[in-house]
Amino acid sequence: MTVHSASPGPLTVRTVDVADPGDLIAALPEAGISWVRRGEGMVAWGEAARLDSSGADRIDAAQHWWRLLCRHAVVHDDVRVRGTGLVAFGSFAFADSSAAGGSLVVPRFVLGRRDGRAWFTTISREDDAPVTLEEALASAVPAEGPGEVAVSAGDEAAWAGAVDAAVARIRGGELEKVVLARAVSARAERPVDVRVLLSRLAADYPTCWAFHVDGLVGATPELLARVDHGLVTSRVLAGTIRMTGDDMRDLARAGALARSSKDREEHEYAVRSVTQALAAHCGSVNVPDEPFVLHLPNVMHLATDVTGVLSHNVAALELVSELHPSAAVCGTPTLGAARVIDELEGLDRGRYAGPVGWIDAGGDGEWCIGLRSAEVSREDPRELRLFAGCGIVAASEPASEWAESEAKLEPMRRALGMRAE
Repeated sequence: MTVHSASPGPLTVRTVDVADPGDLIAALPEAGISWVRRGEGMVAWGEAARLDSSGADRIDAAQHWWRLLCRHAVVHDDVRVRGTGLVAFGSFAFADSSAAGGSLVVPRFVLGRRDGRAWFTTISREDDAPVTLEEALASAVPAEGPGEVAVSAGDEAAWAGAVDAAVARIRGGELEKVVLARAVSARAERPVDVRVLLSRLAADYPTCWAFHVDGLVGATPELLARVDHGLVTSRVLAGTIRMTGDDMRDLARAGALARSSKDREEHEYAVRSVTQALAAHCGSVNVPDEPFVLHLPNVMHLATDVTGVLSHNVAALELVSELHPSAAVCGTPTLGAARVIDELEGLDRGRYAGPVGWIDAGGDGEWCIGLRSAEVSREDPRELRLFAGCGIVAASEPASEWAESEAKLEPMRRALGMRAE
């Protein structure tokens, strides 16, 4: 395990009520952090402290560091709703071995809105002068679009080979399900300002979480774990079909998805893995008998909301550490699926399909799976990698899985102002 910490000593935190800022993403004065859904949530900028970690204990290391940081912070919270006070935003690599590691970032400023209240949080170090919202926004830089964007088409033949190999191993009894991912590279004419991407994603996918944390940007529909005053919720998605844009055809396709034995099998594995992880911490776990069909602008998913009442005090990051990777992004059984991914996928996912979200000083928070996302290069912000993954079971076919992955790449392609070639 490798840990690099930038801790400035005790932090002073103040949250105050402010007037409704309107569009939160539009209010961001620079390419900062975003966690917005249905117009509510938080945006943040600047950096008061951060932890970078890597290896198998990267999430546990972040939780330990966060607990120590919170212990010494001085917090004045006049608003007291979810997301106020001291908060940190994080994203973590999918794989233990990934060089992408993980980060937990404590911003300098947070602007949020929830349940009809808006707030502004300042997180200060010892030598920081007090700052008002107006002063924090005074140095705003206009967002500029990426210009022309070129994107690679991807290697369909290599994908087909990987899917066929995975299906053969599943039918041979080595595992039940594996999630394979693919990446396509993109290059923009100008450095990518994630605010432009976030605005488009939030407009196109309002029911998803439009997020940006430490270079990973996207609009994810999948909630890994929300912890809110002893209640935990996880939204499991597995099983996908593309939308056509024709209401009657899409209604029929939704029915076909709900009846599909292949998609239901894939979905059941994912629900089971989440339920088993939560059961160890909950006095009761509620799992609906049947999934529902979640409609997004580009695809439909089988979805199940798993809820539970925590039987003891457990922080959101602790649950995230146990839930990741779920069968929705890895497979079943987990270790066997991870081995097949390493052997067949041929790429480092980085933070794609890893946990992304936020945590507060009480351990509550909201963490999703970093799907429908792109990774902006640290070395050259004109370069990105776009990701998509598909759950492979015994009945999977390469052509249909390729089509599903293309549909899942569409949100980021649209956000960049381009279309599939």
